Amino acid sequence: MNESFLSLGSNMGDRLAMLKQAVKLLQQHPQVEVAAISSLYETDPVGFTEQAPFLNMVVHLQTSLSAVELLDVCQEIEQTLERKRTIRWGPRTIDLDILLYNQDNMKTKRLIVPHPRMKERAFVLIPLLELKSSIEGIKKPASSGVRLWRTYESIEEFIREN
Repeated sequence: MNESFLSLGSNMGDRLAMLKQAVKLLQQHPQVEVAAISSLYETDPVGFTEQAPFLNMVVHLQTSLSAVELLDVCQEIEQTLERKRTIRWGPRTIDLDILLYNQDNMKTKRLIVPHPRMKERAFVLIPLLELKSSIEGIKKPASSGVRLWRTYESIEEFIREN
């Protein structure tokens, strides 16, 4: 089995519902097991700042999919949840990014692992370090613009909660 960590974010519509639906869709895939989820964090936008705050989280997966196959699944989920790509770093219903895939380093036209901007983004690192306490070359960043929003005891509680 392969181990992967994904970053999920939403700042359009019902942000919490979007994150829940994305986790459910990951969990329903026959070759993906959602092993753990981080707490949810409300975060200030980065890049294009004239938009609503995001809800962000990280999901730990076990999968028999290759990294590129996992990317395809993530992009299918984004399409299912009607992600529109109009403004770089702009508002979105849902965003799924592969942060880590095993200990692999890869660079293709479609996928770079580890995620190239991961180390620059507190909204990614804070929930990632919650699930994976040590990552070579990464220290916990200042929590500027990142606020704990909600914590869940289990994946099931997260998905079921209204």
